[in-house]
Parts: sequence; structure tokens; C-alpha cells
Amino acid sequence: MERDDDQVSIEKLDALRKGISDIDKEIIELLEKRAELVKEVGTIKRSQKMPFYSPDRETKIYKMIEENASGTFPIKSLKTIFREIMSASIKLEEPLVISYLGPEATFTHEAAIKRFGLSLHYIPEESIEDVFMDVEAERADFGVVPIENSIEGVVNYTLDMFVNSSVKIVSEIIIDIKHNLLSKSNSLDKIKAIHSHPNALGQCKSWIKKHLPNVMLFETTSTAKAAKIAEKDPSVAAIASSAAADIYSLNILAKGIEDKTNNITRFLVIGSEIPQKSGNDKTSFMFTIKDKVGALYQILEPFYRNSINLTRIESRPSKQKNWSYIFYVDIDGHINDKKVQESLKEIEKFTVLLKILGSYPKGVRT
Repeated sequence: MERDDDQVSIEKLDALRKGISDIDKEIIELLEKRAELVKEVGTIKRSQKMPFYSPDRETKIYKMIEENASGTFPIKSLKTIFREIMSASIKLEEPLVISYLGPEATFTHEAAIKRFGLSLHYIPEESIEDVFMDVEAERADFGVVPIENSIEGVVNYTLDMFVNSSVKIVSEIIIDIKHNLLSKSNSLDKIKAIHSHPNALGQCKSWIKKHLPNVMLFETTSTAKAAKIAEKDPSVAAIASSAAADIYSLNILAKGIEDKTNNITRFLVIGSEIPQKSGNDKTSFMFTIKDKVGALYQILEPFYRNSINLTRIESRPSKQKNWSYIFYVDIDGHINDKKVQESLKEIEKFTVLLKILGSYPKGVRT
């Protein structure tokens, strides 16, 4: 008697599910073994007073994923899974505290989670200065602050904080900014007002003009603050992240409403120590120049001669005397690279102040 095709399919499905369950158990066993090794690593780090978060090590793990993945399981998803494995592992070694420019559900919060995962303790702060102070006073192990947006430009306040701060840049995070229209309501027709940070309102003005031309616009201190307001009034919408929709129980009325799709923000992770070389690093430093003809050329020329690429240079008033400027520079390479060391030593004689802000792995757009 021939068996029914449906019965054969059900039996095959059961067998496949059993195979998946067996693999899941193996994964759990391997994670448990990994955790035991992690604890031993934590013990050694603690005895040697070594940092518990190593951006260079993290970069090597992501590179290992790219080199070993066959492509059957999406590489981006593998990295997300390993992000949480590493986050839980750091917590096993030492429960780190991460300070960030809040409140919860801002894009800075999103960037912090992308870098450190969900297992660590986060402190939202009201200002960039507070984040720096948390790290300096050792209330937090690391801080996350915005530094640059592809549309709005550099965050000057973050640059200014480095003048008198002892913190170092230990990592950078680059994320695509996706704006969403959130509300308690489930229809655009019911929206009478939109709240958001002025940058977000400006980046979505064409979409607003086309779809909600008659609504009133209100500026808030953050996109998360706008979501809090929308949570209490169904006639109000907020422009904010998708994470804010989950946290404040809001409906997403429209996704990706930014006028320019290439909207990228770069964030810095600040800490107390410069990480080891990862093999794909950048170094940030600041300087003031002596008041003489050709001083800036004399500073830039050694980098050209040593084939070191300058990826960014910004200037800010020093606020100490009129027409005096501080220059902020990013270059390819690590502070421990011989050519970088030689170039920095050579330019020191042309500067009044030369301060290394950090050497860290280059961020990858996510």
C-alpha cells in the first residue's frame, strides 16, 4: 500500500525539524563552552588590568565571519548574532556601563546598541558634555556621541569637548539614518501636528510638504522626545527611529521619509585607552599652528611624503584669542605605525599644541 504524499511530506518535515533541534542543542553546548573560555579570559584581563572591550578583537571577529561564511546564512545576520554573543561575553567578563547622548530610542542609542549589543548597562545623558564627564569620572566605561552627519555636517560641540578632555576615541560607528513617521493613530488623515528634532524635520521637509502640507511642525530636543509626545496624543505624529515605535508603542505610518536616501551619521565611542592595531585603522589628532607663513603646509607635507592619506580636516576657533584656530585631522593608519609616528614627530616642531585623540578601527557602514 502506497503512502499518501501528504504523509511523506509531514514525516520529512518532522525529520528536518528534529535535525534543526539537534543543531540548536549543539549551538547551546558550544556557546556554553565559549562562555567558560570567556570567563577565563576575563580573569586574566582583570589580573593584568587589561581592557574588557577590545575594538581590534571585535574587528577581527567580523573579518573571520566574512572569510568563513559560505553565504547560505546572510553575513549581516551572522554579524548581528555575533554582536549579541560578544555583548553577553563582555558582560560575563565584566558588566560594562555605556553612557550615550539620550534619551532612549535616539539614533545615538541605536548606534550604541549596534556597537555593544543588548546585554550591557546603558546610561542616557542629556548632553554631550555629560557623556564625556561620565567617562572621565569613570561612572561609565565608554561613551557614545555623534560626530558627523553626511547632510548636516560635523557636530562642533563634540569636537570642542576634546580640547580639555583626557578621553580617547576607541571606535567609530557609521549608520544609515532612516526617519519614520510614528503615531498612536493608524491614519495620516488624523495627523494635525508633527514633532521632531529640527534636523529630522529639515531632512524630511519635501515628504511632509507632499503628504501632510497643512500640519503644524514643532521642534523638540530629540526624536525620542517627539515620540514621547506622540504617545500621549493620537493627533500628533513624530519623526523618529523604528526603535522609538517599539519603545513607545506607536504605529509606523510611513517608513524612510527622509528626502535624501544617502543620510549617514558617524558616531564616536570614547574611552580611556587607545586600542591595539586591527589592520584597518585611522588616527585622529588636533593641533594649533605657530603664527608664521607656510605653517599649515609644513604640517601637511610630511603626511604626503610618507604616503599617509588625510581623510578629514576641520578647523574650529580656539576661543583663546581672535583668529586662532584648532585643526582636527583624521588620517589612515594607527599611532603605532612607524610612518605615522615619524610624521607626527616631524610636525610637532611646527605646532603650539599637538594632541592625539585616538587610534581605532575604521567603521563600516551598517
